[in-house]
Amino acid sequence: MKILYTLFLLLAFSQVRAQSVPDAERGAMGKIIKFYPNPATSIINFDFQKDYDKSYNFQIFSFLGKKVYELNNVSPKTVVNLGDFYRGVYIFQLRDRNGKVVDSGKFQVSK
Repeated sequence: MKILYTLFLLLAFSQVRAQSVPDAERGAMGKIIKFYPNPATSIINFDFQKDYDKSYNFQIFSFLGKKVYELNNVSPKTVVNLGDFYRGVYIFQLRDRNGKVVDSGKFQVSK
């Protein structure tokens, strides 16, 4: 069972990595999202830095790939209430209007 779980986790991470922006492009663009605290307990703050566009779509996925939060037309500072989030690792993605991943990362919820 441990082997199956480990294999599933590796596949989940490889899917997210495959959709993310290549490192060469990311180096030129820089990080758009600054988030804190990590690990988070009740709320997490997302601050959108340079190259911020209001038309971006912000999504948070559980470690298993289920979309648990979505926000269209993001504001420069977004606070997400983690009251309905279970303990674990979550992945966020910032997408442009064409659906291309502009920035992504992961954070931990510990309650």
